[in-house]
Amino acid sequence: MTTSKPPQAGTPASLRELNQRAVLDLLRRSGATTRPRIAKETGISKPTVGQALLDLEQCGLVREAGRELSGPGRSAVVYEADPSAGHVLGIDIGAERLRLAVADLDGTVVATLDERNRSRSASSLVRTIEKYANRAVAEAGIERDQVLATVVGSPGVPNHASRTLRQAHNLPGWGRAGLLDELEAVLGEGLVVENDANLCAVGEHRLGAARDVDVFAFITVGTGIGMGIVAGGSLFRGAHGAAGEVGYLPYGWPFPFEPVDGDAEVPPRQGLFEAAAAANSVVRIATDNGVQGVSTAREVFARAHEGDPRARAAVEEEATRLAFVVASVTAVIDPELIVLGGGIGANTGLLAEPLQRALHRTTPLAPPVVSGELGERAVLSGAISTALHTARDLAFERKTRAGS
Repeated sequence: MTTSKPPQAGTPASLRELNQRAVLDLLRRSGATTRPRIAKETGISKPTVGQALLDLEQCGLVREAGRELSGPGRSAVVYEADPSAGHVLGIDIGAERLRLAVADLDGTVVATLDERNRSRSASSLVRTIEKYANRAVAEAGIERDQVLATVVGSPGVPNHASRTLRQAHNLPGWGRAGLLDELEAVLGEGLVVENDANLCAVGEHRLGAARDVDVFAFITVGTGIGMGIVAGGSLFRGAHGAAGEVGYLPYGWPFPFEPVDGDAEVPPRQGLFEAAAAANSVVRIATDNGVQGVSTAREVFARAHEGDPRARAAVEEEATRLAFVVASVTAVIDPELIVLGGGIGANTGLLAEPLQRALHRTTPLAPPVVSGELGERAVLSGAISTALHTARDLAFERKTRAGS
């Protein structure tokens, strides 16, 4: 087996590759255009652009998209980056749903799956993910090796040293040693596993409520509570990948300490704030307020929408608790914007007014709080956006090396 070596800097081959990359990057940024416009935008001579386009077309990275008139009786070929040169797979693993999407190199989704998560063990969930990934790829009409990058969004904090996901308490067995290796074995080498709230932040930054916002936080409130932080336009993970684990904020401190399994040295599995403000707590608050016959947060919010005063009081209490996390985060990172998502966070119509009231009683630092625009698609949108960065480079490397 022989492998091609990358071109050396300063050689004709390296200059040729640089020109090819410049042309392809422009087509991906700006869309279909002609050779003269590419030359003008890149500052590369027309003959060199022509050679780069020929090379890229021959290896399947660029294709003709038509012709346009460029003068009396003359027409110019319009070129575009070929989106079918590779694909990416995004996977959203939730406690209740498993969502998958296959997209081409333009980011256009060509196949989706949305299924109940019925797995009750880590082994069962890994097998289910493998089955659904294969089905999504088949529905996209492509072969598995055409998927150049796969990104998984999951609750928890990836620990690459132990190959585990820490703090993924809503998924049974999901924190066991070697889990990341098991996922890579069924989804392929180079797999990226990212915290789901982080991917929501990426999705909202690229395509949703936080477009063009350099510093913001995405807070997801549902069966659990998490946060993704974008600072300087980039995802901020912290020293150990745990930035944004706001479920562990010390809400209600001091508190009656209850040891875990009788061991006072073991930290709690669920954080204080998550215990106080996630979905189960909304049901408890509503029940304590006299709301009868509700077993989910969704039902509590539905009653509040219908005008039930006791349910509205429960929602107001939830908003007050969420103000605690917004005020805490704002004091630390000074965001331009807070984006709320998740099953509870999406109810900004009911939450916004009492949340802002509580904020103004708590802090002079009160950024705008808005609902995410991507809804249930947020994790997948972030996964696809993340995967595209890797896949586009990999498609270029594979196809240009094969054609050289």
